[in-house]
Amino acid sequence: MFSPELSGSIDLSLLGWYDAELPDGAVPARVSRVDRGTAEVLAADGRHSARYGASLRRATADDPVALPCVGDWVALRWLPEGRYEVAEVLPRTSAFVRGGVGRLSRAGLSGDGQGHVLAANVDVVFVAEPSMHATDFADLGRIERMVALAWESGGTPVVLITKADLFDQGLDDLLAEVAGAAPGVDVHAVSALAGDGVDVVRGYLAGRKTAVVLGPSGAGKSTLVNALAGDGVMETQQVRAGDGRGRHTTVHRELIPLPGGGLIIDTPGIRRVGLYDMSDGVDLVFADIEELAKECRFADCSHTTEPGCAVVAAVDRGELPERRLESWFKLQREAAWMARRSDARLRAEETRKWKIIHKAQRGRNRP
Repeated sequence: MFSPELSGSIDLSLLGWYDAELPDGAVPARVSRVDRGTAEVLAADGRHSARYGASLRRATADDPVALPCVGDWVALRWLPEGRYEVAEVLPRTSAFVRGGVGRLSRAGLSGDGQGHVLAANVDVVFVAEPSMHATDFADLGRIERMVALAWESGGTPVVLITKADLFDQGLDDLLAEVAGAAPGVDVHAVSALAGDGVDVVRGYLAGRKTAVVLGPSGAGKSTLVNALAGDGVMETQQVRAGDGRGRHTTVHRELIPLPGGGLIIDTPGIRRVGLYDMSDGVDLVFADIEELAKECRFADCSHTTEPGCAVVAAVDRGELPERRLESWFKLQREAAWMARRSDARLRAEETRKWKIIHKAQRGRNRP
């Protein structure tokens, strides 16, 4: 659904157009939704449904990360039969990519290991975490994982503790605990239904920025989007009477232009998110541990049993939660596994490419 200023013809600057280079004869558009080889896009002349062109399908056949996703800017080409096709995906300024869903064990990480882009060209990543009762604490491990991926995306993470009006007591303590799990990241309590904190969230979209809201089912993401949009643009359901949690409602990702400027991407609930192609995202989330590690006696300290380990000493003194150290170990192992798997996949693709080249050469050399 469009905000009033986006009805009819569209000023692409309202959608965050960044003046990328386009192929000859193509026009720019921003992807608002994708569905099985078709993208709903917002272009200067309005909203369109455009299928992927053959060249795009070939180029992305072996790389799901390169497929169009919500938030992408794409090049549209007008076809003789009177419709647009998506010719190519324009360079991304940021991309929130999760790894293949699986579970990490001592044997490794199960799952396909491929990346899946949840949102592109995003300035802010809102990590929504619901917590409604004093005995129902936030999932700090999930927050750490999501913030690591947010840093890696190129966007700025912001943690939102949603449904704050249902929290019985100890909200300040909870916010402090979450802030400890995400050093350097803004943390806010929000009640979209009551309107508390909504203006704070809206402030992050000033300057026509784009944000994505990510979190588990029932976190109130669509309710927050509706509060920002000032209309029921996304379907919501009532919370369950038994535990106060919402039911899963959103089944697709969608880019929503907001009245007054800014855009937000609503997403379905995420049950598990695998790491993908990490460089420094995990290090940023665990900056406190990284600083402690610099004080260890040995440069190659494993932070387990070595004498003079500053990290273990901080745990023993109660300055560093043992849970946080275990979470750091887990994400470090997963990031290392993904890096090894990615390297192996790239080597396999290179080997396959040269096999095809050599086979073609042998065919040409035959009499």
